[in-house]
Amino acid sequence: MEVTLHVYDVTNSGSEKTNNTILQINKIFKDGIGLGGIFHSAVQIYGEEEWSFGFCEEGTGVFSCPSGKNPMYTYRESIVLGNTNCSPSKVNQILRELCREWPGNSYDLLSKNCNHFCDELCERLGVQKLPAWVNRFANAGDTAMEVAGNTALRFRQARTEIVSASKVAYRFLLGVTNNVGASIESSGNLNRGSPRLQATWFKNLITSGARPSSSSTIENQEEDALRQQQQSDASSPLRQNSQSRHDI
Repeated sequence: MEVTLHVYDVTNSGSEKTNNTILQINKIFKDGIGLGGIFHSAVQIYGEEEWSFGFCEEGTGVFSCPSGKNPMYTYRESIVLGNTNCSPSKVNQILRELCREWPGNSYDLLSKNCNHFCDELCERLGVQKLPAWVNRFANAGDTAMEVAGNTALRFRQARTEIVSASKVAYRFLLGVTNNVGASIESSGNLNRGSPRLQATWFKNLITSGARPSSSSTIENQEEDALRQQQQSDASSPLRQNSQSRHDI
């Protein structure tokens, strides 16, 4: 059985000026350069009725009317999409299923409109889908919304990661500051820590994640380091020569 697509210019805005603008858009973009326009579509199969989809607050959005005579729009043309092998009873079953799956309150101009419904119906009938120009404006809108949505999602993810990293860094630095402050206060001398020991502590913090040593441990480490340095200086020929010239 032959399956026919009926295409209309969308002229149900309630404003003559808007309707004329839509007609001009369709004339330029479809008739002029072949890209597409703003259209309503419906599918005819077995009988004189065409089937389509639209918005309603309750119940199914699937409806039928005499083919090519939808009073809300301006008829444009008909396109044969092929022949279906589905029997009339099978077509009725498909339409019943679609009535359940396409409630009127799920209508969306860009993602779930009459042209999307006709595509779904044609796929179940086993014929070719709508020509691309019929729903190109909505599909372009879908693509734009998808890109915008993904960009926004990536921005939110990046922002979340930056905030999380900042919080971790802040807690780390705050912990270091508190530990250093506690060590200085326990030593009783704000100038006690030498640059050498500060460098040693920082190196240990990076390599092992250890906290700063207590003040008594720092003092012992400093005395050991000074003794080792003195022994090294005394045994070094270069240091001995330098020291003797200074004495002279």
